[in-house]
This record gives sequence, C-alpha cells and structure tokens, in this order.
Amino acid sequence: MNNTLQFDFTVDKAAKTVYITREFAAAQSLVWDAFTKAEILDQWVAPKPWTSKTKYMNFEVGGKRFYAMVSPDGYSGWIIQEYTSITPITNFKLHNAFADKDENPQLPGSEWDYTFSEQIGITTVRISIYNESLARMEKMIEMGFKEGYTATLDYLEKLLENLSKPI
Repeated sequence: MNNTLQFDFTVDKAAKTVYITREFAAAQSLVWDAFTKAEILDQWVAPKPWTSKTKYMNFEVGGKRFYAMVSPDGYSGWIIQEYTSITPITNFKLHNAFADKDENPQLPGSEWDYTFSEQIGITTVRISIYNESLARMEKMIEMGFKEGYTATLDYLEKLLENLSKPI
C-alpha cells in the first residue's frame, strides 16, 4: 500500500453526509472501470471475509445493480442501486438501499455521488453519501461502515496494482 496517497473519511451529521476522498496510483479509466463493472466490483467491494455477488448490473441512467454481500456462512445481505446520472469517466450518481432477495428496497436509502479526476498518474475519487435519515447514517456508522469501506478501498488499491502490471 502506498502511504503517500490521500485518504480522508469525514462524517458531517448536520448534513447527514459522509465524505470520502481516496487516491489511487492508477489511470482514471481503470479506476472508473473498477467502480462501474460488475466483474471488477465483485473482486473488491465486500469487506473480507464477506464476498460480493452481483445478480445483475445495467450501468446506464435508470439502470440498476442488484447484488448481495455474502457472509462465510452463506447469509446474503441484498443491496439495490439505481443509477441517476452518468458522465463517463468523471462522475456518476446512484440511489442505494438495502433490499430483500426479491428486490424490495428498505427505505430510506442514501444518495451516492462519485467524482473521478487524474493528475500525473494518480486518480482521485471523491464520494459523498447523503443519507435521507440521520438515524440511518448513524446506524451505518455504528455497524462499522468506516472500517469496512476503508478495508474495501485498500483491497481495490491492491487489485489496481495487479491490473496495472504489464502482462
């Protein structure tokens, strides 16, 4: 892991928003793919020992990703995301909600806004997560969201290092 890369995780309770900034030593197009392609997302987005299993993903405005976080003992926690805005390679937004196995969302959810930029081979990803409910955000934080998401971003960093290596 490159300790010179920026990482910031800020919780703003008044705004009901979590702000995350993370740098990666990889091309912006590769980092974009890591956040927008199911076959790459499933390799890093679940905190170990959990895994991610995408049932389907249609990355277009109005499209959805429906996936499960699967525990080692087989429990599946389902999540549904609907893409609300996409500007290729630089930004996308989605609505995120926990769901049951039949795709029924458990509202309220949260609005995620991802922005990508690159300078001299370092890609910065800025994520803001607005929660419709302060109680939901506080529960998310209490359940270890910061630790879990930090770990998954570290997995992504290692994956990007491997994907960036010449064959």
